[in-house]
Amino acid sequence: MKDVHRRTGNVAFIRVAAITPLIHQFDKRQEKARVLLARHRLSQSLLDDPYAVIPLQRFIAFFEDAAEALEDPYFGAKLGSAFKPADIGPLGMLFSLSPTIKDAFERIAKFVNSLQNSTSSNFVEDGETFVWTYRIADQSIWPRRQDAEYSLAASCQLVRSNFSSAWKPEEVHFEHDAPADAEILRRIFRAPVLFRQSSNRIIMRTDDITRVYRSDNKELASILERHIADLIEETEVGQSLTSKVTALIEHYVGRRPVTIGFLAEELGMNARTLQRQLEREGTSVRSLTQTYRQQLAANLLATGKKTSISEIAETLGYADSAVFGRAFKTWTGHAPSRTGK
Repeated sequence: MKDVHRRTGNVAFIRVAAITPLIHQFDKRQEKARVLLARHRLSQSLLDDPYAVIPLQRFIAFFEDAAEALEDPYFGAKLGSAFKPADIGPLGMLFSLSPTIKDAFERIAKFVNSLQNSTSSNFVEDGETFVWTYRIADQSIWPRRQDAEYSLAASCQLVRSNFSSAWKPEEVHFEHDAPADAEILRRIFRAPVLFRQSSNRIIMRTDDITRVYRSDNKELASILERHIADLIEETEVGQSLTSKVTALIEHYVGRRPVTIGFLAEELGMNARTLQRQLEREGTSVRSLTQTYRQQLAANLLATGKKTSISEIAETLGYADSAVFGRAFKTWTGHAPSRTGK
């Protein structure tokens, strides 16, 4: 077994299999590929092994550089729109075997950490819709526009290639700023696209994603799931209660009130049990929510865009800008308007 297969502990990683489509885009651009790969310390021998892992931060930076080198700010979204199940190995095949779109996204959410860790992927019913959320948990990995647009476009393309070519989501959300021509993304997703949201999301109509397209091959699905579970165990991706609660906070902040009672209900436990177990892990719902809001507020304010304080407050789930302003001053000692000046 190669060194790159050793346990990675808490290091954020991504498997080479997940970035193969990106690498292939440089096949006819040998010189640009060589320079970029060398800059980000990605050796060809490493890239030849689809099960190898590389630091996630290095890949994200490589992806941003690739878009710049190709002079195409929509490179990630375009690449994702040509995605195939085989591009992500057994997880892609498991997606394509699913009887419904809902089943497929539930499997993606469950097993995404076989491809990359430090990643929040939730699939939750929300009224008359289902929402799939994708977000890199490490706030220091920024900018990451190309990865976000690639991941959501690839997910939509998986649905279109395996279920219905005419399928389109209800709405698509991104955490980064709007690009110069957002219409390009609207055409790719065939849906309204919102920016500067609290997470990256695909919102889907329940009626669309619960339609049965094929019978479930349970035996083959079980074999694939076992293999994928082994990959997750190999890299020691934890499933602590803290990580599960954090994922739910990221999903719901700005969309509905995040309370201990609500989160406990989502996790199938009572509120006191949730509180006690988080205390054993050295944290609390309040602490996790505050940490997420602080990180997100810092990102939104640091961009320098002319987004109002009230818009940021709404994204963070505060009642109004005054409430957000008081919270921000408690964290930093000054008002949010002073940040970046």
